Amino acid sequence: MANFNIDAKENNTYDAIVVGSGISGGWAAKELCEKGLKTLVLERGRDVKHIEDYPTAMANPWDFQHRGRETLLDKMENPIVNKCYAYEEATQHFFVKDNEHPYVQEKPFDWIRGYQVGGKSLIWARQTQRWSDAEFDGPARDGFAVDWPIRYKDIAPWYSHVERFVGISGNKDGIDTLPDGEFLPPWELNCVEKHVKGRIESYFKDRKVIIGRCAHLTEPTKQHLEQGRGQCQARHLCYRGCPYGAYFSSNSSTLPWAAKTGNLTMRPFSVVHSIIYDEKTQKAKGVKVIDTNTKEEFEFYAKVIFLNAACLNSNLILLNSKSSRFPDGLGNDSGVLGKYIAFHQYRGQGSAKYEGFEDQYYFGRRPTSAFMPNFRNLHKQEMDYQRGYMVAFSAARSQGIPSNEEFGAEFKSDKTKPGEWGIYIQMQGESIPKESNFVRLSDKEDAWGIPQLAINVDYDENDWKMTKDFMATAEEMLNIAGCTNINMFDSHQNPGLDIHEMGGARMGKDPKTSILNEWNQIHSCQNVFVTDGAAMTSIGNQNPSLTFMALTARAVNYAVDAIKRLDL
Repeated sequence: MANFNIDAKENNTYDAIVVGSGISGGWAAKELCEKGLKTLVLERGRDVKHIEDYPTAMANPWDFQHRGRETLLDKMENPIVNKCYAYEEATQHFFVKDNEHPYVQEKPFDWIRGYQVGGKSLIWARQTQRWSDAEFDGPARDGFAVDWPIRYKDIAPWYSHVERFVGISGNKDGIDTLPDGEFLPPWELNCVEKHVKGRIESYFKDRKVIIGRCAHLTEPTKQHLEQGRGQCQARHLCYRGCPYGAYFSSNSSTLPWAAKTGNLTMRPFSVVHSIIYDEKTQKAKGVKVIDTNTKEEFEFYAKVIFLNAACLNSNLILLNSKSSRFPDGLGNDSGVLGKYIAFHQYRGQGSAKYEGFEDQYYFGRRPTSAFMPNFRNLHKQEMDYQRGYMVAFSAARSQGIPSNEEFGAEFKSDKTKPGEWGIYIQMQGESIPKESNFVRLSDKEDAWGIPQLAINVDYDENDWKMTKDFMATAEEMLNIAGCTNINMFDSHQNPGLDIHEMGGARMGKDPKTSILNEWNQIHSCQNVFVTDGAAMTSIGNQNPSLTFMALTARAVNYAVDAIKRLDL
């Protein structure tokens, strides 16, 4: 796919360096290479080539030694990653194991990671929603964090740019607070979900139920076919890697596209130790890298550096990038680096049954669910907590349940018949960035001599009030929809298991209270850009990856123009 420049030490200077090859790093590589910059992408994990390195993609359940389940030994050795919904025997090769890359939990935090070319873009949930000004205005309106230096109009064209290339299925729903995008044909709600939608929307005029917008090719365009991608087969085996390229990942889309330009150099097995600051030029001149296999140190140099190592690792690299000018971490004049970490909280969950529609079923394994855009605190503060939450729910039929007396052919026959309808519902809530939620460098080192990250992140009263409201509200809506056996509960899961951690190197207008400006540049080191989750000033309640990609494309466009102007 690309030129692997692993051993040629003399060829260590590039136009641009991208740290990380996940969703935002892949986009940085694509945009930089398309614009003619010789670009080095550094990935700390192994190489994963599209299709050929998806060993379980076409496997049947009976092909696995443990029928897809993790062993008791694996659960004991990896208690954190085993909590992840996508981790199982068929996908475990795409996840970081707990003992391989330790970190310090000053408060319980489940850090889910994927160290390989493509990063977590191979195992993400693929839900994609735009932000609106309800999110960008939030901190200034409600008095938390700092004001965003951009608004929806600044990023809207870049949402469109990303959506067309990625391929997003969805409806034009006409909801101001969840703007429409460039959509492929949507997936369809099933009969029970349509019933629930009708009851909720007739009873609550401020609430809408939509089909989830997701990064799946329901009807590939010419551009998607040129990427070598095909139509989604509704298998929902996505976390194994998609041999059809039907869902968006760096491996199937942006990285091969970057490679076609001839401007891409990939270097896997490369842990970035730090960014090297040049005191004379007052710019970064490159990065220090440690080979994960040999532990040999290298330095690579470039005019511009994009840091896309994923939120917490980007914070770690910046904190570890110390110099006389920046003794507390690169760009940390404000002292806020590593602080104001936030996350999406999923503690509120529930299930229910629905009696009816026994004569109806559905086709395939749809890769998305029904969503309800946020309806709390949208235009004014009306609840006893700040911000709000999205609601996701789905209805499905269980397998038939044979009676205890049955066995043999009758037993198998009954198992093939659809059983009762069940509904699962959960919240995706916005937590408030706080100074007390932070990461720092610990005194412990990893296998490459880099400080382990210490994580001090927790829920607060606002999160609890939001969870309590969701559980009561969801139960009310399910009752109105005619559901039975409603069971709402607080999962009490640790922060981190949402896999939506954000902040620590936030954007802002004032260098005294932020790390990055409106173009994702470090205020005091303007040839370094951070465009992954670390850059987020606040987190909204939408899934974040689409915003990461749009911010990245926008920042690359600005950086290349600045290089042409000789500003970088």
